[in-house]
Amino acid sequence: MGKMDKKWVVLCSAAVAAVYAGGFYTTEQDAVKTESAQYEFLNKQTNGQVSSTNKDKTNSITSETIQTPKQQYRDGTYTGMGMNRRGEIQVSVTLKKDKIVDVQISDWGMHYSEDDVVNLPDQVVAEQSYNVENVSGATYSTEAFKNAVQDALSQAENS
Repeated sequence: MGKMDKKWVVLCSAAVAAVYAGGFYTTEQDAVKTESAQYEFLNKQTNGQVSSTNKDKTNSITSETIQTPKQQYRDGTYTGMGMNRRGEIQVSVTLKKDKIVDVQISDWGMHYSEDDVVNLPDQVVAEQSYNVENVSGATYSTEAFKNAVQDALSQAENS
């Protein structure tokens, strides 16, 4: 009877491994496409340039350097989408005078519960940035949320 149990353990382990591998390989292509699209999006946002700061510069302000800053974002409510291999999410971001005044999750199609990321909209408003901290155990959901907010902000940008 002991030998039979080992065979079942091996057989079941092989079945689980096969199902896992099959699922991984079928979703891996979508994940690669999504990551590639996100890279293209980010590269487009920064025009392929990396910004750097020069700490040796002196900050002298003259009347020539003072200008009225142009508003970075147009006022209004913008919808953004974020997706990955675990699903997709849609958010509405409301902007007023270059401030994020409201963020709402308008559509939830992620594999896991929305309860895991329910506090992220308030964090975006508090931080005034899409780049909030990942929620432990909900990394894919957090990343999709961040991408959705970033998508909405990119639509609101002034040219």
